Amino acid sequence: MTQSGKVRFSEKVGYSMGDVAANLVFQMMMIFQLKFYTDIFGLDGAVAGSVLLIARIVDAFVDPAVGILTDRTQTRWGKYRPWVLWTALPFCVFYVLAFWNPGIENKSLVALYATLSYVLLMTMYSFNNTPYSALGGVMTGDIRERTSITSIRFVGSTIAQFVVQGLTLPLVSKFGHGDEGHGWLCTIGLYAAICMVCFIITFLSARERIAPPPQQEMNIRKDVQELLSNVPWRSMFVLTLFVFITLAMWGSAMSFYFQNYVDQRALYEFLNEWGLVRPDGGGSAVLRTFNLIAQSEADAYAIGFSLFNMVGALVQFAGVVLLSNFLANRFGKKATFIVCLSLTAIFTAMFWLPEPADVSSMFVLCILKSLAYAPTVPLLWAMIGDVADHIEYVNYRRATGFCFSGVVFALKAGLGLGGAFAGLILSAFGYASGAGLVQSTSAIEGIRLVSSLVPALLFAIGVVALLFYPISKSYNERMQAELAHRRTLQQA
Repeated sequence: MTQSGKVRFSEKVGYSMGDVAANLVFQMMMIFQLKFYTDIFGLDGAVAGSVLLIARIVDAFVDPAVGILTDRTQTRWGKYRPWVLWTALPFCVFYVLAFWNPGIENKSLVALYATLSYVLLMTMYSFNNTPYSALGGVMTGDIRERTSITSIRFVGSTIAQFVVQGLTLPLVSKFGHGDEGHGWLCTIGLYAAICMVCFIITFLSARERIAPPPQQEMNIRKDVQELLSNVPWRSMFVLTLFVFITLAMWGSAMSFYFQNYVDQRALYEFLNEWGLVRPDGGGSAVLRTFNLIAQSEADAYAIGFSLFNMVGALVQFAGVVLLSNFLANRFGKKATFIVCLSLTAIFTAMFWLPEPADVSSMFVLCILKSLAYAPTVPLLWAMIGDVADHIEYVNYRRATGFCFSGVVFALKAGLGLGGAFAGLILSAFGYASGAGLVQSTSAIEGIRLVSSLVPALLFAIGVVALLFYPISKSYNERMQAELAHRRTLQQA
């Protein structure tokens, strides 16, 4: 197979398993970590947010180092692929530790444990996900195949999103039997075991086909200069940073939104309309297995929020499958991303509007937001692959791992900052930490803000960053043709 040839469907699916694993971790951190720190560890919102931010600062130097290291790795399996296997076990172990409550009473020690476990998890995330993402950039040089690979990859991530966002709270309740800490430990242990299997499948399936130009010398200073001076890379860095600040903020906030703002009686009645209420304990065996049948109003939050997330994940799945490739191939990645992210910002802002009992409107907004956002999900990583090609196109040098490491840094910075901002805003509005507490009117308003207007504004900043991204559809086609010609000459 040539460097720019077709990739087998089975290889694309095998590669996507790595993103199933990564998102079993990523979605958990984005949706539940802040709430875990406030309600299970009992940390104040500002302290919990600070834990996420401090860990992110400590971890800041890891991502560039990982990119440099993986670009210089030489094995019979390639540069990036072996790292997926080497890091699989420690990644899964640190995942469990980050969501384990060891029973420490002293809040200062709890905060210290939370910080250390989060740093270890984020560090291993870098060592695993940076080379995994770079691997997708060297499997082929064909721009349509690259979009296809990332689309299938994000079908996998959407499946993981469905599982984490839809089943986590019911599984915690099922495994915990009243002990939430034990329920979390069992649930995360199950997810970690699945992660391990998925990483092994990715290692066995994917292949590297694009190598740096044979005359290229390894030069860290040049790698840094070329990356930082590259306009497309700077644009994608800012875009990724603000998109993931927003996703982390909105994802964290919506669990608070459903528990504290949404009227639980109205949510219970909404679930009843969907056939998810059985006071007698009956109902579908499958739904009962995953604890998705409400027996009383007390179950409304866990099951209602899970249903909300599952609806969003299913719509996003459909959007990725049906729209992403079509829109990108027809209009180009940049134009598609700008329009879809703008619509996402609008629908996010509209979560400010529903009254507490207007549950149907919340679900309609969820569907609209998920459908608008869906095409952008695979495009970001396909565009970073294009940026790695652009650096080679302009400078005759390639550093795929270093290019992707900068974006993974932006992703993780966004993840930490989004959770930190959400925690700080909630604390500033008077959110009372601890499970089951009644929140003040001011705290409810803070929850509404971080669920709607604030993340919408941050999405809009991402749209502005995209306006500076110069790789249009026609430019990309010319660039890929030139790179294919150069690679053909190198092979001759």
